[in-house]
Amino acid sequence: MSLFVIFRIAFRALARNKMRSALTMLGIVIGVAAVIAMVSIGQGAQASVQAQIASVGTNLLFVGAGSQNVGGVRSGTGATNSNTLTVEDIEAIRREIPSVAMASPTVNARSQLVFGNQNWNTQVQGVNEQFPQIKKWLVQSGEFFTEADVRTAARVVVLGQTVAESLFPGMDPIGQMIRVRELPFRVIGVMAKKGQDAGGRDQDDTAFAPFTTIQKKLLAITHIQFAHVSAISPGATYTAQDQITELLRQRHKLAPNQENDFFVRNLTDVAEAADETNRIMTILLSSIAGVSLLVGGIGIMNIMLVSVTERTREIGIRMAIGARSSAVRTQFLIESIVLSLTGGAIGIMLGITVSLLIPMMLGWPTLISFIAIVGSVIFSAAVGIFFGYYPARKAAGLDPIDALRYE
Repeated sequence: MSLFVIFRIAFRALARNKMRSALTMLGIVIGVAAVIAMVSIGQGAQASVQAQIASVGTNLLFVGAGSQNVGGVRSGTGATNSNTLTVEDIEAIRREIPSVAMASPTVNARSQLVFGNQNWNTQVQGVNEQFPQIKKWLVQSGEFFTEADVRTAARVVVLGQTVAESLFPGMDPIGQMIRVRELPFRVIGVMAKKGQDAGGRDQDDTAFAPFTTIQKKLLAITHIQFAHVSAISPGATYTAQDQITELLRQRHKLAPNQENDFFVRNLTDVAEAADETNRIMTILLSSIAGVSLLVGGIGIMNIMLVSVTERTREIGIRMAIGARSSAVRTQFLIESIVLSLTGGAIGIMLGITVSLLIPMMLGWPTLISFIAIVGSVIFSAAVGIFFGYYPARKAAGLDPIDALRYE
């Protein structure tokens, strides 16, 4: 008997019990759809986190004053001993560590910005002229301040998009004068839109001025709070982290048994930790969804065994008129595979549809995985073969005489 004829007989047998075949496929449909949707959610979350981290800056390290460990009696960033980091420390990092490309001393001040009858409370961040290159943040209009502005503590400011739109609705802010704590500052630029960071904070709700200006005219301090440091490459961030730690311990004259009075945070660690967390969650969710596939496979085996029992007389007639046991086995195996593959195809379409609807309905990012789709097809076929083999072998092993007598 040709394979085409066997397929035709298998389809005809399944079509005789349409509702039972549909319910049998349901477990496979739900399992495949759930796997694709869960993998899409996991990969979408991973891509979102990576995009947010990339928006902060590449090859980036944070050097902060104070101990990063805030447990026990150790002090954290911003505590009374957090004035241990100086501009000279950052200059030494930039000058003496070959794995560091750029560095920007940074101080923050919260302030009310006023223009005419408009005002906006935001963070004014004091940085140097290398900050846009370190953070990979473009200036949309105007320009960023220069090294000369930093050296002379010029009262110039560059606004983020949110601040610019709030203070200057419908007008160009370049060249306008605003008041920051009653001091006049000239707006020289507006940064390109950056969006939210990994913590959900609006990065565009900020303004930038020379760190020397913020130090002297807003905060009246000589130390800095932290620094943005850019390594020469992603692979150099760990080397730079170790070298910065060693250099600052030497400059701060810390004994071997003394805790660091600073911290160096590597953004690559954050990215890798987020990757690992998302990978584990994706595997966990996919494994839970995969249980549906297992249940669906058991359902296929159950229905195929029932089908063998119901069609015992039919099997006996076919074998009596010359059908080989291999043809009977192939027929039932094909019926099982058709059930699982049809369910898999419907599940793939349902999974893709759900993955596309999730961002619109729940706002969660998704990323449809081609590997998950291919894996679902292969797994569906494997389920059909694995769970269909025993019923097929049982059908092929029936004795024709006993089968003909079966009522």
